[in-house]
Amino acid sequence: MILPKERDPRFTTIRRGGTLTDADHRLLALWAAGCAEHVLHLFESAQPSDPRPRAAIEQVRAWARGEIAMSRSRAAGGHAMAAARELTGAARHAGYAAGQAAVVAHVAAHELGAAAYAIKAVRATAPGPEGAGAGRVECRWQREQLPAAIRELVLDDQRLRNEICWSAFDC
Repeated sequence: MILPKERDPRFTTIRRGGTLTDADHRLLALWAAGCAEHVLHLFESAQPSDPRPRAAIEQVRAWARGEIAMSRSRAAGGHAMAAARELTGAARHAGYAAGQAAVVAHVAAHELGAAAYAIKAVRATAPGPEGAGAGRVECRWQREQLPAAIRELVLDDQRLRNEICWSAFDC
């Protein structure tokens, strides 16, 4: 489980009683998509003919541009996770990262799911300390991609949810 038991109002949009602006919600989705895309090759090398994770990333970006409804992005996320379920290791985690990114359109707090699964995917590419080191490099790369407007929000979320996200953000 990557979501906290209690919803953080900072990840609930203003129109639903939280404090998250639509602009920042879109930035969270785009950042999550970037995290997932960065490791997508790990899924595609195992399943080159399965377009579902790539489509999920494309759908959340389309949602962020206002081109599609949230429900289309959310559905694409479910399809990406279904594609990943039958796999193991790095390919599975990369597929889940894409699925988590797409569902950010529905629940903004899934942004960390995309990032954490991407880190897990990279960790799974190498044994032991090498994998842990690769995960730290991926985590730092992700942080470098954070737009200034959401940087503090995401870093605080990482601090608060690191334990339920497999300590992925120890970088």
